[in-house]
Amino acid sequence: MTRSHQARLSRSAIAAAAAIAVTAGVVAAAPDAKTAEPTPKLSLIAASTSVTLDSWKEDPGVYLDLGTYVTAENGPLELKVSRKSYKDPIIAKQIIRDGKGKQTGTKVLPKRLLKDFAGLPDFAKITVTDAAGKTVLDKTEAFCPNNASGRVRPDAPANSKYPESCPVNPFTLGSVWGVENGWASNTYAGYYSAPVQLAAGKYTAKVSVSKAYRDLFGIADKPQTIKVTVRERSWEEGEGVSGASQMSGHDMSKMSGHEMSGHSMPGHGAMRSPAPAAATSGAGPSYNVGHGPYAPAPPSLPWALKKAALKSAQAGDVAGRTDGSRKAPAAQPNAKRPTGKATVPDVPKPDLRSLPAYGITVSDGYEEEPGKDYLAFSANVWNAGPAKLVVDGFRAPGKELMDAYQYFYDAKGKQIGYTPTGTMEWDPRPGHEHWHFTDFASYRLLKEDKKETVRSGKEAFCLANTDAVDYTVKNANWHPENTDLSTACGQENSISVREVLDIGSGDTYTQDLPGQSFDITGLANGTYYIQVLANPENRLKETDLTNNSALRKVVLGGKPGARTVTVPAHDRVDAN
Repeated sequence: MTRSHQARLSRSAIAAAAAIAVTAGVVAAAPDAKTAEPTPKLSLIAASTSVTLDSWKEDPGVYLDLGTYVTAENGPLELKVSRKSYKDPIIAKQIIRDGKGKQTGTKVLPKRLLKDFAGLPDFAKITVTDAAGKTVLDKTEAFCPNNASGRVRPDAPANSKYPESCPVNPFTLGSVWGVENGWASNTYAGYYSAPVQLAAGKYTAKVSVSKAYRDLFGIADKPQTIKVTVRERSWEEGEGVSGASQMSGHDMSKMSGHEMSGHSMPGHGAMRSPAPAAATSGAGPSYNVGHGPYAPAPPSLPWALKKAALKSAQAGDVAGRTDGSRKAPAAQPNAKRPTGKATVPDVPKPDLRSLPAYGITVSDGYEEEPGKDYLAFSANVWNAGPAKLVVDGFRAPGKELMDAYQYFYDAKGKQIGYTPTGTMEWDPRPGHEHWHFTDFASYRLLKEDKKETVRSGKEAFCLANTDAVDYTVKNANWHPENTDLSTACGQENSISVREVLDIGSGDTYTQDLPGQSFDITGLANGTYYIQVLANPENRLKETDLTNNSALRKVVLGGKPGARTVTVPAHDRVDAN
């Protein structure tokens, strides 16, 4: 399995409609009777009056990281975004809090405002003029409040409680967006934006908040003006240019697999490549940004550090600063395997659920299986809580398998029970090289009558919190550990391993190699269903076993060697 960079959902088709919906719905977005308290004061600021942006000769295009931010004072900006099911629209609700964090009211945002969970569409308006005063660019960009952020005053909270990045998985169910009180969040959309074509030269950029959002959130009409220098560079530049800065600003997804092998995390969706940004943006290589098979937003970074080059920026994670430079910490297993009688106490347990398959394509058998056709796909199993899934593996000296145990905790986090739950096995294949927990999920291709016809050979999994599926569920952890595959599942010489699926998060695997994807060489054209089944043998103890399966309809066509697949919309989700 390989990580493949996937483009985010297209916004072009909804841009105009969303803008109209915001404007038309502002009156309807009045606060409820409990919101007499003033709402947080939001402002648009610029970190600097000038920026230098790079365009690469081999891959022309400029990412408009202009250093503009939305600040929150007198309380945080907090939005809870969710949908009841894939048949229902996405609804955003503002949670209004005072400067001490106490909730004082709520306000429902206009209906039909959001089509996905990637941010507020058409929030920032950007106009660029050249040295002669001619307008060369006029565009809008979405704003994810969870973008790169930092404190703007020393007495602000040391850490932001809000998640990093906005999810772009098409089957996301709930998200929380926020700008902490006394903090600022970058308006730059990172991977979510597309590069613009600007020749080397001098420009002036004017950034403002769209009127609909100024009215909605009470933001003053104070555009920011930034002088922009665009310089052309080449990938072939000599010494003095680090790999991070040399490659930042152009599409890493166009690099070959061996060039990105150091960043590849096979099986779990897309690789975590450097965000397209100027070298001073802080959006360079990181092992702990965003979630899932879609490219993440830039990591959190105070805008004060954006003024310095990466080589001179102060690195590390301390109070009020998360620069994204460190790998996510591995979860630590218990010191020794459990003893005494195994018990399953009456305490909250995890609830494993499956998302419908997506990223569905037809591929050939590569060099391993030439002349065959395969149906590749991505699948996600997530934990709806109210307790996290914790599994430890313990290895007896000289044994190839680890014995796996599921743990249970009381309301105070004290372990009060455990039960054996299968095994963990070492996967020695290049790009994997970690411990896999068996029987976590199963993938099957069903005929139109819902009877099984092909089963994926994928049977064991390295658990990691790759996707923020629903951060509005009870006890959701907005800052899960174990998000990074390079630390999540141990090493070959590990004596024990802990694998965790936290509340609100899911684990995406991409099945794109023979033996993992479905062999459709001999299958007739027609309608089929991809089934994603969590906990197939019911070995894991859960709150509910009736919601473990999800189906996604596909229609196969074409001829041998040139098979096609059509993926119909799944209720309101018309995305693949």
